[in-house]
Amino acid sequence: MPLPTQLIQFLASVHPYDSLPDAALDDLAQVAQSEEFAKGDTVFAVGEKVRNLYVIAEGEIEITDEAGVQLSILGPRNSFGERALLRGDAASRTATVQAPARMISIPAATFFDLIETHAPVARFFDRRRPERAGGNDVATLPVERLMTRDPVTCTPDTPIRDAARQMHERHISSICVNDEGAFRGIVTLRDLNGRVIVGGADAAGPVSDIMTEAPLALSPKALVTDVLHLMVERGIGHVPIVEDNRLLGIVTQTDLTRAQAMSSADIVGSVAKAADAGEMARATAQIPKLLVQLVETGNRHEVVTRLITDIADTATRRLLALAESKLGPAPVPYLWLACGSQGRQEQTGVSDQDNCLILSDDVTDADMPYFADLAKFVSDGLDRCGYFYCPGDMMATNPRWCQPMSVWRDYFEGWIAKPDPEAQMLASVMFDLRPIGGDESLFEGLQTETLKAAARNSIFTAHMISNSLKHQPPLGLLRGLATIRSGEHRNQLDLKHNGVVPVVDLGRVYTLQGQLPQVNTRARIEAAIAAGAVSKSGGADLLDAYDLIATMRLEHQAAQIKAGEPPSNYLDPSDLSDFERSHLRDAFVVVKTMQSAVGSGKGAIG
Repeated sequence: MPLPTQLIQFLASVHPYDSLPDAALDDLAQVAQSEEFAKGDTVFAVGEKVRNLYVIAEGEIEITDEAGVQLSILGPRNSFGERALLRGDAASRTATVQAPARMISIPAATFFDLIETHAPVARFFDRRRPERAGGNDVATLPVERLMTRDPVTCTPDTPIRDAARQMHERHISSICVNDEGAFRGIVTLRDLNGRVIVGGADAAGPVSDIMTEAPLALSPKALVTDVLHLMVERGIGHVPIVEDNRLLGIVTQTDLTRAQAMSSADIVGSVAKAADAGEMARATAQIPKLLVQLVETGNRHEVVTRLITDIADTATRRLLALAESKLGPAPVPYLWLACGSQGRQEQTGVSDQDNCLILSDDVTDADMPYFADLAKFVSDGLDRCGYFYCPGDMMATNPRWCQPMSVWRDYFEGWIAKPDPEAQMLASVMFDLRPIGGDESLFEGLQTETLKAAARNSIFTAHMISNSLKHQPPLGLLRGLATIRSGEHRNQLDLKHNGVVPVVDLGRVYTLQGQLPQVNTRARIEAAIAAGAVSKSGGADLLDAYDLIATMRLEHQAAQIKAGEPPSNYLDPSDLSDFERSHLRDAFVVVKTMQSAVGSGKGAIG
């Protein structure tokens, strides 16, 4: 029997069915069924074949995972069952009636036909974030797509005169130096001018006498903008592209069209040359405008946050240089590191400071005032540039986070040996450490040693997993979304603490379980999939969910900036369409499912 008129009218008000032509809606009404369920009935259970897509007209449906953990409560206008249908798998969830329900069931064959013939339906059930036009400008391409492959090379013992002749004959401004297949260095026209013509080096001597050994290089997965930023910050004109110490290509200034998407590189250049924090702040004041531009041109969220983080990195290094100019050279080697969103290269339009200092074990008590002054100079400068002081005082200005390497090793050993709540919080933050400026040898081995020690301690791992579940996705009764109940942000969603942070925490757990070196959240999930720490299907779902949540957060901040408001992480779901709410709810369900899998010790879903 066809659907009753009342249900046809209801279905016609629910997206995406409201986009169907009248004829298609009539056809759908002929094959769809009205089904009634009593409280306690099971619509389908984990492991069962799902034969229909269900649209709730009345009642409530509880969705639980295979461990019985509640993922969400669905009410009228929500649909479910599409995940199993689209994946062609048995159900990975159980749907149980919580309040007497009336539902419209759409047969699987009809569901697939609607997807095939009606674009709005296909878009609605494609849970991946759609790509937008404009995200393919040169500056955001992987560098491997623009580099000059198989650049001209020579060996370290090649006479300087012969190398110069090759450069002249081939009309190139540099020649790379390889030694038995391993990349050793580079010789540029600047080297020839400065070290041979002006410096007087013997042109008959080997290029190893004048080459720049182990020059700054990037991997083929870096962005073209990374090259731009490196060139303008460091004042270089050639960037070798290297992987596993093997030269793959080179990018020079003449390879780049500086007119394309140079805004972030321009800010980096201004910051790198700033004479003081005030001048630097005038440059970083352009970051909100940059965020809007990057979002509106369709760049992926991880590209936007990378470019914004690059500016913070450059500001930090410039402030360190200015501090040393004012205070004099450091008495012992040191390393400034970022943690938090800067450490993960995930800064948005709202960022505070999270940083620390690792000092050489040669440091003495008499040296500590120097580093206290250096930390204050840099942190004050960052604050002036819009990177506000950390509310939790997780900064190098706190003596606790400005310590010799031996003390840092003791910190990590202590946190792992006695994983109390504070230790869990601190370890979580410190697992995101990334060197920014100074002697990077001070960090070598510390991360690897810490991950190994942490993974061996089952109690610590269990505490880390428990700590990662403290931030829950905002799932509730109303359309599947639970908003903040009181206070300044009443009836809003916190897209940071209840959206992005749960995924960040999962990525950190995968890093621990797989002893993975990655710090960026998306890179951690991808590495976890490759290492088998999370299943391919579960990991792919989590990546899609993370992409959607992170993108929606950036789009919200861009809209606020355009409206003349300060960017925030709080979103009123009533500002979203049914389409957007449905996708966001599904993304939160995926995150909750992956949390449940980690919490039950399974680590991943199939």
